[in-house]
Amino acid sequence: MAQVTKATMIGELLRIDQNVAPILLEIGMHCLGCPSSQMETIEEAAMVHGIDPDGLVKRINDFLAQSEA
Repeated sequence: MAQVTKATMIGELLRIDQNVAPILLEIGMHCLGCPSSQMETIEEAAMVHGIDPDGLVKRINDFLAQSEA
């Protein structure tokens, strides 16, 4: 089962499952295609957008687990 951490890069996350994009867009990460955002970690991106990185990682991992089920 795919799982991510706060250190996972946004670009890597989208390669794991591009269907996670709506979660990121919902919290204000509208620049997913920008080269600089691809090299940000989930933690860095969450902090820039005022989101709890641990909560975001949990939400993403829950989504990935449901996708695989």
